[in-house]
Amino acid sequence: MMDHSVISTSPSEGFVETPSVKKIINRALSYLEAGFAVHFSGPTGTGKTTLAMHLANLLSRPVMLMYGDEEFRTSDLVGDNLGYRKRKLIDNFIHSVLKTEEDVMQRWVNNRLTSAVKQGFTLIYDEFNRSRPEANNALLSVLEEGILTLPTSEEEGGYIKAHPNFRAIFTSNPEEYAGVHKTQDALLDRMVTIHVDYFDQPTEAQIIQQRTGIPPEDAEKIISLIRGFRQTNGIRKVTTIRPGIVIGSILKQKGITADYRNPFFREICLDSLTVIRATQEELNMARETISRLIDEHCGGRKAWTSAIGEPSLTADQPGVGTEKNTRPRDNKGRFINLFLRDTEKEVMNDDS
Repeated sequence: MMDHSVISTSPSEGFVETPSVKKIINRALSYLEAGFAVHFSGPTGTGKTTLAMHLANLLSRPVMLMYGDEEFRTSDLVGDNLGYRKRKLIDNFIHSVLKTEEDVMQRWVNNRLTSAVKQGFTLIYDEFNRSRPEANNALLSVLEEGILTLPTSEEEGGYIKAHPNFRAIFTSNPEEYAGVHKTQDALLDRMVTIHVDYFDQPTEAQIIQQRTGIPPEDAEKIISLIRGFRQTNGIRKVTTIRPGIVIGSILKQKGITADYRNPFFREICLDSLTVIRATQEELNMARETISRLIDEHCGGRKAWTSAIGEPSLTADQPGVGTEKNTRPRDNKGRFINLFLRDTEKEVMNDDS
């Protein structure tokens, strides 16, 4: 039997409401207030569930939360007869006569959809297309006629009318994702779908900053790295904002910055961004690409790399070597300086 606990939402800590996010929130809230169901569809890691929870908080109603599941049946949404209820009546009004009556009937138990419809809660059905389409058929009459049809039950009479305050918010992943079912057109036609993609760079950087507490400049470096890797072709990857939150949280915990010269920072970037399901060739390519992007986006200046492709380290990092004896030289033996500007390279004579 499903847990029918109701959650009370509160303003999301660290929720970022940039102009692009506010536009989505305003549109979705308008649909909900007009009585329509809202459906956030998009890749994983784009903040669909966070948007749904924030909207539910704005509606100021208790929330019933469900997660799509391959094993769901309609009864897991609506309810079912679970067990029996026994009633016994003993009539001893006349002392010399004992009359006994017993009734046994099935016991109906509401599940989350029924409870939300009946009591006017906000239903959040997260990743609803992980449930089989036939399990979601009960939603059709609720979203269209405002009536939930039930299996015959003595208590409800076979159906209940939706409470005026009942609202529904759905989220889903693309159909090509593993474990995702194709949603029936009839159900999609009964909700307003808002396609959510990765947010713009300022929004993503602000999300990382507020979720982790790192300085804005470090958040900007991390999201530049992630977006650069996201746009790389030929590597199997799912590059959401979550690795950025992991990296930022570790930086905050250790009290370090997003500095390409720090080996620990490079390692946590590789750990967080490297795809698990990849061939060895893809893994090597990903690590090389991430290392290059760290050099490009996470230095205070344009980073240079040594002949083996690893970043050289400055003398302020003890035990690792110095910039002087590891910097590459040109064909005349002069040290090469590849920093200062994105579009400028300087060749300087060795004065040391």
